[in-house]
Amino acid sequence: MPKTLADIKQSLECHLGKRLQLKANGGRKKTIECQGVLSEVYRAIFVVELDQEDTGKRVSYSYTDILTEAVEITFLDDAVVSVIK
Repeated sequence: MPKTLADIKQSLECHLGKRLQLKANGGRKKTIECQGVLSEVYRAIFVVELDQEDTGKRVSYSYTDILTEAVEITFLDDAVVSVIK
């Protein structure tokens, strides 16, 4: 599990363009679960393009969301499943 924001950003950069499953805290005891592709990694945020009926829907989260465990990402790979939380 990454310990710093720089570690989280570096581990996400290694998975750029890969499919993932996203589990996020939606507030008021709601959990959002969806799948998509990690499309962009910036200095303070990362962007995920979601696989939903609404094509082109994107969400962004900060690296702090992963550090505080408000967001959990599981990369879907044929050989190994990587979890970042």
